[in-house]
Amino acid sequence: MAIKATVFKAELQIADMTRHYYQTHQLTLARHPSETDERMMVRLLAFALNASEQLEFGKGISTDDEADIWAKNYAGEIELWIQVGLPDPKWLRKASNRSEKVILYVYGSSAADIWWQQNHNDFTRLDNLSVFKLAAAETQALTSMAQRTMQLQCTIEDGQVWVADGENSVMVTVETLKKATA
Repeated sequence: MAIKATVFKAELQIADMTRHYYQTHQLTLARHPSETDERMMVRLLAFALNASEQLEFGKGISTDDEADIWAKNYAGEIELWIQVGLPDPKWLRKASNRSEKVILYVYGSSAADIWWQQNHNDFTRLDNLSVFKLAAAETQALTSMAQRTMQLQCTIEDGQVWVADGENSVMVTVETLKKATA
C-alpha cells in the first residue's frame, strides 16, 4: 500500500514591496512522502516570491509533467512555470518550451554549486528561464516553521525575504544566477 501525502495548511500574508503586492493566501500543500520539510518550505517561499491570484501548486514531486507551482491563463496555457531543486536540464528545456516564463529556485549547499557549474551552459539558449539560488543555512532554518497548520508573514524587499511565524524569523537572500532575457 502506498504512503499518502501529508497535508499542510498555510495562511501566508505577503507584503512584497518590490512588486507592490499585498495579499493573504489560504494555501493547502501536499507533501509527498519523499519530499523533505526543507523542499516544501522552499516551494512555499517560491509561491510568496511570485504570488498572484492565478498562481497554484502543481500535483507535486511525484508528477513529472507538472511544475511545482504554475500560473495558467484562462485558455489553459501555462504563463509561469516554477520549479525548485536541482532538475535535469532536459526537464527545464521541456518546461521552457511549454511556458512563457520559467523560474528555478536552487537550494542546498555544495550540491547546488556543483549542479550549476555542470549545467549553466545548457541554459544560455533558454531566454525565458531565470535561475535563483537560496542559501542552504537559510532554507534549512525555514524548516523550523514547518507545521501542519502554519500562519506565516512574508516581507519581500530588494532581493531579501523575511519569513516569520510569530515565534521564529528567518531572512532569506535570493541570489540571481541567470535572468530571463525574453
